[in-house]
Parts: sequence; structure tokens; C-alpha cells
Amino acid sequence: MKRLIDYINSKVLVKVTSLQTASVLTRIIAGILTSKAIAVFIGPVGLALIGNLQNFVSSFQTVAVLGFYKGAVKNVSKFKDDVVELSKAVSTIFYIAFISTILVSFFCYFNAESINNIIFPIYNNYTYVIQIFAIVLPFYALNMFSFSIMNGFSKYKILIVINIIGQVLSVSVALLLIYQNKIDGALVSVVIAEALIFLITLVGIINRRSLVPLIRVNRVDFSFFKKMSSYSLMALFTAVFLPFVAIAIRSYIIDNIGYKDAGFWEAMTRISKYYLMLVSSLIALYILPRFSEIDDAKEFKKEVFSFYKTIIPVLAIGLFVIYLLKPFIVSLVFSNEFEPVEDLFLWQLLGDFVKILSIVIAYQFLAKKMFWHYILTEAFLIITLYTTSIYFIDLFDGVKGAVVAHFVSYVMYYGIILLIFGSSLFGVESEKNT
Repeated sequence: MKRLIDYINSKVLVKVTSLQTASVLTRIIAGILTSKAIAVFIGPVGLALIGNLQNFVSSFQTVAVLGFYKGAVKNVSKFKDDVVELSKAVSTIFYIAFISTILVSFFCYFNAESINNIIFPIYNNYTYVIQIFAIVLPFYALNMFSFSIMNGFSKYKILIVINIIGQVLSVSVALLLIYQNKIDGALVSVVIAEALIFLITLVGIINRRSLVPLIRVNRVDFSFFKKMSSYSLMALFTAVFLPFVAIAIRSYIIDNIGYKDAGFWEAMTRISKYYLMLVSSLIALYILPRFSEIDDAKEFKKEVFSFYKTIIPVLAIGLFVIYLLKPFIVSLVFSNEFEPVEDLFLWQLLGDFVKILSIVIAYQFLAKKMFWHYILTEAFLIITLYTTSIYFIDLFDGVKGAVVAHFVSYVMYYGIILLIFGSSLFGVESEKNT
């Protein structure tokens, strides 16, 4: 525990304060402002449609860049002092991701009507929004490529500045579009957000213009692609299927209960996303790098339980306070029309608590590249989340079933995680003493 506390005091809090907190808080504030505008000018019905579009956009953005971001950062960081290897890395990442993005863009543009029928009810024709997304998708890819290079070169300060300015620009445009064009403006703002951030990222690219000559077709090396493939497939699996499960659940609520209830569920998931951002940042900063260093089960057990003892009580208190303040939170983020969302807090908070408990351990899959363990457990979670949602929505005859399913799914997922790591977490010391 002492190691974790010392690390938090000496490194993590410094990093979070200087590199993450400003960006995370900006994202949270931007999200709250956008949610408030949607609540005031559009209402729960529009929020449900926007939720479906956001899930689609996040999924296809990851597909476009083949989940390369983490692998790109790792390779740029590794070879930043070796010009030849760095050239191979950035060339391979750029051209493969470029081809992939163009193919995805063409697919979305020429199948926009079919996609519209999947993510929106048929009588809502937002085909043009999908086509706009297809046009601006390459800018997202360029943005992520630029971010991966700056991240790999440890250009943290400029990354944070770009993120903050980009978020401010995006939310300003979103608020203007929502005010002027209501639901249409909100949907357009969702698909153009990353293109707007790329305008700011251009400054960072100009600062690293010496890298441009390193990007050559003849330097493409598929060995880099193979090395990144496991990370990419893991990133793709979750990033593609979880959003589509959310679309399926939301569409089921729309078809069987109504638009408003789908909007209430989307409102609850948005609130959940906001308060989990800070926790996720801390976990990503400490757990993944620390697990990558650990080679024996005893140290792994020590780190997990140290994190549990140090962070989980604070998390529990924080979630309890959020539960007590739920009327104020709903009123602040949305409006009085969203009052039914208050009934969803208990099960959502319980599910999020178990989610954090499980994710802390499951990061070992990523740290140790446990590919099949990760894929199979994520597949189990995705299938369980969908099936339990349908079951409990029908059982409760309401959207409350979706948040109950969220809790039940993560309890089952946590059980699987504990079974996989049971010997490491509960049996190491006793086995060594016998």
C-alpha cells in the first residue's frame, strides 16, 4: 500500500493535475453544457437519437484507424531516437490507417441510408448526417495520428492545450448549432467534433514538421502491423461491439417503451460517464504501467489489494454522495423534465462500483497481452449486457430494467474475472507456505 500511496503523492497526482485534470474537467464541463442545451432545446427524445449517433460514431472512428492509437504511441516512444525505425513505424501506421479510413468513409457515405435505418427509426431521415460523418472521418484519423506522434514524443503540454482548446471550440459550435437547428444541429455537431479539434492539432503538426519527410510509402513495414495487431484487435473488439450493444438496447427501449424513456436511460449513462472520467484517468495512469512491470503473482496481488484499500473506499463515498445529490445533479445537467432519471441512480451507481472493481483486475489482460482472455471475457460481458437488458426491461416493464441489467452484468463479469485470477489473488501465499 505504501508504494501506491507514495506513487500517488509523488507522481500520479502531479501527472493528473498537470496533464489530465484540466483536460478531463474541460470534457466534463463541455459535456454538461451540451447536455443542458439538449435538455432545454430538444428534450429526452432528441437525447435518445443523439446517443445512438454517438455510439455509431465512436465505433466507426475506432474501426477507421484500426485501433492503432496505443500501439502507435508505444512505437513512436520506443523509436523516437532511431530515425530509420521511427520512419518505418510512422509510415506503416499512417498509410495503413489512411487506406482503412478511406474505405470506411466510402462505406459510410454510400450506405448512409441503410445506416440511418439502423441507428435511427426509419421515419427519421438523417442520411445527410451520416454522409457528413463520412466526409470528415479522415480528419479524425489525421487527428489521432498526430496525437499519437506527440504523445510518443512526450509532448504532453501541447496535447493538453490542444485538447482544451479543441473541447472549447467543439462545445461552442455544438451550442450554436443546437440553438439554431435543434436536433439537426445537435446531430451535426456530434459528427464534426473531431474535425474541429484537428484544426487546432494542425499547430502541433507544424511544430513537428520535421517528421513529415519520414512518412514514405517505401518505408511501410508490415512487421510493425503484426506487432500492433493484438493491441489493435483488443481495442477494436470493445470499441466496436459495446457501442452497438448500447444502440441495440436503446432501440429496444424506443420500440417497446418509448422515446422519452430511451432519453432518460441515455441521460443516466451520460452522468455515469462524467463521474467515471476521473477514476478512469487514475487507473490508466497507474494500473496499466504498474501491471506491465510485475512478473510474479504475489506482487500482482499486492498491487490489486493496495489499490482496493486506498481508492475503493474513496470511490464508494463519492458514489454515495452522488446518490444523495441526485435531484440537484439531474436538475443541473438536464432539466425538470428529466426527473424520472433519479429513479435510475441506485442500480447505475452499484453497477459502476462493481465495474471499477473488475476493471482494475482486468487491466492485467492488456498489461500482459492476454489476448484470448480479454476477447472471451469482453464477449461474455457484451452478450450478458444485451441479454440481461432485454430480460429486465421486460420484467420491470420499464427503463429501470436497463440499469438493473448494468449491475447484474458487471457482477457476473466480475465473477468471471475473479475465477480467472483467483489463484493469483487468493492462493499464492498459502501455496508457498505449504
